[in-house]
Amino acid sequence: MIFGNSGNAHGLRSRLRRCLAALVSAAVLLPLAACSDFDSSNPHNGKLNVVTTTGILKDLVSNVAGDKANVSAIVPDNADPHSYEPSLRKIRDIVYADVAFSNYMLLEEHSIIKALDANLRPGVPDVGLAESSVKHAAEVIPLVEDVSLDTVWLGLAVQGAGEQYGAKRSSEVELTATGMQGPGQLTAYQTGSFGDVSVYFNSADGFDGKDKVSLPTEAHTHLSWGFSKPGVYKLGLKARLKVSDDAPPITLGSTTMVFAVGVNSQTVAKKLGATKVLDEGHADLAVDMDKGGFIYRADNEQKSSATHLQRDYYAPKDVVVEVPNKALHEIPAGGEYRFLGNPRDQIYLLPQAVLGSHVHGDIDPHLWQNVRNGIAYVQTIADKLAQVDPKNAAYYHQRATAYTDKLAGVDDYVRKTINQIPPSRRLLVTTHDAFAYLGQAYGVKIAGFVTPNPATEPSLADRKKLTQTIRNLKVPAVFLEPNLRSRSSVLQQVADENHIRVCPIYGDTFDGKVNTYIDMMRYNANILKECLS
Repeated sequence: MIFGNSGNAHGLRSRLRRCLAALVSAAVLLPLAACSDFDSSNPHNGKLNVVTTTGILKDLVSNVAGDKANVSAIVPDNADPHSYEPSLRKIRDIVYADVAFSNYMLLEEHSIIKALDANLRPGVPDVGLAESSVKHAAEVIPLVEDVSLDTVWLGLAVQGAGEQYGAKRSSEVELTATGMQGPGQLTAYQTGSFGDVSVYFNSADGFDGKDKVSLPTEAHTHLSWGFSKPGVYKLGLKARLKVSDDAPPITLGSTTMVFAVGVNSQTVAKKLGATKVLDEGHADLAVDMDKGGFIYRADNEQKSSATHLQRDYYAPKDVVVEVPNKALHEIPAGGEYRFLGNPRDQIYLLPQAVLGSHVHGDIDPHLWQNVRNGIAYVQTIADKLAQVDPKNAAYYHQRATAYTDKLAGVDDYVRKTINQIPPSRRLLVTTHDAFAYLGQAYGVKIAGFVTPNPATEPSLADRKKLTQTIRNLKVPAVFLEPNLRSRSSVLQQVADENHIRVCPIYGDTFDGKVNTYIDMMRYNANILKECLS
């Protein structure tokens, strides 16, 4: 039911407060809809209740919905959607919502998506705008990872949405180690930017069900893989889908990974009947949610482009992962790596390459940095509001048309403004990797960024690479997102050392100075011109 009787609003609020109080006192976050006496009727005077994940989406929806809807955002201005944890007040907004809009493509912190799935009433539409706007000609850019290593860069992934299992965006896939054969110890772990370590698989103490990695659907992550002795290792893995926290897991399949460590990988492959040796580039062992089971997918750099990621696929039984002798490393001193062995012992290591807890999808989620994609978002929003509230459909479409006309003018303004910057100086160095769409649409080269994900701290290697980029390209200024200022001392320090300007730029969120999408895009164009010309 979309429209309710305003006379019962006080009672609804009282019951909701009791539900919230019960949740807080129990210190357990449960779906609020589970409170047995909660009446989900709309308490807001016949208007549509809309919840969005970010302030940018709230602004887009508000321009379409006008005075026919109450629109709220889960992530407040100045907060980071990559890491924000929703409050109980935001959960209340979700409970009352008649329609929800998120960006997704793994932009938002996973707890936000889980909160939406757990607390939206049955039947309430939950629209991922990045995916849904493709039908309105939104253009997407693949996340092509080009870290150069002299060994394979091996990750774990979940491929496909798993709709046939009832999977949702908040669902997770657990990859659990079931056994290992080999001459030594096998360890898979992840290193944070400042040396904090999370161990996922470790054969030294056996596998007891706790050796596992959990990933959202359509996501992947990077791991380091360590081996204590040369030889052939076989690691058994099984995958299970958790549709929700309270649902029994669904078994998706099992497989065996084969590693040739410090031995001739071609000989091992021939002996096992394998046809592919993975020895370079970026590859994932992926759980295939659509077809079932596991599959290796390897990026094909020769056939990939800036707008298209080409992959080659292999059955696990046909693959041997090469860990060459040049992958020998010394275990560093210090207690944080004692799980690998004794300090200064030699270990064969396939590094994770990107430091930090780094989980993402295949597509860059920051589509709105190209205004034409923003127009596609608006058209998708109008379609959904008209579907949910058909009696006001003409109103929504009329407002969407007027707003997209304004956005077309903004698109033209951004393009003309950036075109005034000398081409050799259109170099963008930013806080994090969020501006590929702006770069592609308006002719700006993304020269560098501090870290791929603002939720992770930059490493020493990140800082060194950033410094080299600035010096080699003679970058005139770097750009800092205001909401990340407190976590971006590295960018400021590198700029000070190189005597260049630090200029603001807006990526994922607004603040008190810039609080509309149109203002954001015009501001970014103007500041790029000012600081780079």
